[in-house]
Amino acid sequence: MTTTTASERGLPTAAAARPLPPFTEAHEQKRAGLRAYVKRELRPEAPRYERERWFPNEVFTRLGAHDLLGLKYPRELGGAGGDHLDDAIFVEELARCGSGGLAAAIGAHTGIATPPVWKFGTPDQHERFLVPAIRGEKIAALGITEPGAGSDVASIRTTAKPVDGGWVVDGAKTYITNGVRADFVVTAVKTTSEGGHRGLSFLILERGMEGFSVSRKLEKLGWHASDTGELAFGEVFVPAENLLGEENQGFYLIMANFQWERLLMALGATGAMQALLEQTQALAERGEARAGDGSQALRHAVADMATKLATARALTYEALRLFHHGHDAIRQVTMAKLVSQRSCFEVAETALRLHAEAGLYRRTDGEESEALAELDRAARDARLGPIGGGTDEIMKEILGKGLGL
Repeated sequence: MTTTTASERGLPTAAAARPLPPFTEAHEQKRAGLRAYVKRELRPEAPRYERERWFPNEVFTRLGAHDLLGLKYPRELGGAGGDHLDDAIFVEELARCGSGGLAAAIGAHTGIATPPVWKFGTPDQHERFLVPAIRGEKIAALGITEPGAGSDVASIRTTAKPVDGGWVVDGAKTYITNGVRADFVVTAVKTTSEGGHRGLSFLILERGMEGFSVSRKLEKLGWHASDTGELAFGEVFVPAENLLGEENQGFYLIMANFQWERLLMALGATGAMQALLEQTQALAERGEARAGDGSQALRHAVADMATKLATARALTYEALRLFHHGHDAIRQVTMAKLVSQRSCFEVAETALRLHAEAGLYRRTDGEESEALAELDRAARDARLGPIGGGTDEIMKEILGKGLGL
C-alpha cells in the first residue's frame, strides 16, 4: 500500500497542532527536550533493566544532574524553579522510556514521596532529605499501604509510641515502590490508639535505623524494573525531628498528596497511550497489515484507540488546569484517573494484538523481537493502573458520594 496525503485523497488539510491548555509553546519546547532525553538516556537501557528486574541507582543521579528530579521545587533547594506543569510534562514523556517499572520508580520519587517533604517539611528536613533527593543522592519512597490496609488508609495498623526523644515504630508496609533501595521512607503511622482520621502521623524512617528491614522484594506481573518492597519495622526508634507535619494530622497529608498522585497516574497513562497510538498508526500507514477486511478492521481499531486517548486526555488536562490554578479538582482528578487507567490497558492490549496479528515482529527463529516484547510489557504494566493509587471501585465511591449518593 502506498501512503497518500490528505490533500491527495481530496480531504481538507488539518490545522497545525497547537499546545493544549494549560500548556504553552514554552512547555512544548521543554517537552521536546525531555522527549529527546528519555529517548537518548533511558529508552536504550530499558530492555536490560526489565530483564534484570532492577536498574542502577546511578539513573537517579544522572536525572538529578540534569535538574529533572526537582522540576517543581524552588531553586534555593536545588530545584529547577518550575511548577506542576513542568512535572506533568516530565511524567507524560517518561511513559516513552519503554519500561513501566522504570517510569514508576522515578515517578514515585518525584511525584509521591518527596512532595510531602517539600510541602510539610521543616527547613532541617528540607536540607537532610529533600535537597539530596533532588540531586539523586538519596532515593525516597512513600510508605502507606499495609498487608491489611490499602485504599482504606484509616485502617493503618503500624504504630508509633512516644518515648523520650521521639517514637518507637512497630508494623509493616507492603507494595512500596522503591522500597528495597530507598534511603528514606515517608511513613504513615498510628500515633493514637484509635488511629483513623484523627490519629495518623507521618514519620521519616531512614535506611540503617535499627529494626528497619526489607522483608522481601516482591515479584509482579508488570513493572519488572522497579523494586517493590515489603518493609518490616521492629521497635524502630525514630527521633522527634523526623516527624513530618503535625502530629495526628497525617490523614490530611495523605489526602493532599492523593490528588497529585492520581493526576500523575492519569498523565502517565495519556503519555503511554500516545506512544502506543503512534506506533500502531505507523503500522497502518506502512500498509503491512492484512489486506481487505483486515485493513478496515485495523483502521477501526486505531480509530477506537485514538478516541480513548482523546477522551482520557480531555479529562486529565481539565483536572490539571483546575489543580494548577488552585481549584477544587477532586471530582475531575478522580474521573481522569478512573477513565485513563482502564483506557490505557485497553489501548495497550489492542496495540499488542494488532502487531502480533500483523506478524511483523516475529523473528524467523520463533522468538519475539524486542518491539513485540515492549508491547507485551506495556500491556502487563498497564494492569496496575486500575488498582494502584486507589482502585476503580474506590474512585467510583468517591464520585458517587461527591454526587450526593
